[in-house]
Amino acid sequence: MARVYAFIDSQNLNLGVRAHGWQLDFRKFRQYLRDKHDVGKAYLFIGYQPGNEALYTALQSYGYILVFKPTMQLPDGTVKGNVDAELVLHAMIEFPVYDQAIIVSGDGDFYCLAEYLDTKGKLLRILAPSRRYSTLLRKYATRVVQVGRLRGSLEYKQKK
Repeated sequence: MARVYAFIDSQNLNLGVRAHGWQLDFRKFRQYLRDKHDVGKAYLFIGYQPGNEALYTALQSYGYILVFKPTMQLPDGTVKGNVDAELVLHAMIEFPVYDQAIIVSGDGDFYCLAEYLDTKGKLLRILAPSRRYSTLLRKYATRVVQVGRLRGSLEYKQKK
């Protein structure tokens, strides 16, 4: 059985689906990765913010392996924690261990990673938040899954 790992740009995924008016249920998403793509390890790259420990604990309980990036607050008050370098680094550190990889991001900055994984026969899928993903990744269009099309089964629903 192939060992499949997912490398998830949490900010790209989260902001991408929110831009289309919905919120991802990360528990359902982890189950989807397990059931549909046989993902054994799901690395979630996320900016660390003090006070979000309950969120981080919940994500870990769903089966994600969290990789934190320090964040910084910009002059306009927004918080930035770009995880691109960490995602690529971990994909390469783990390279000898997995058979196939899934990149979860629509960011063209991951083109070089997708290209390398493809040349080595290890690129399984790219999961882009919506149909609006980088034109650089269009080369892999046959392997792109648009998470937005899965809204019905992956949307977070408030408990009543």
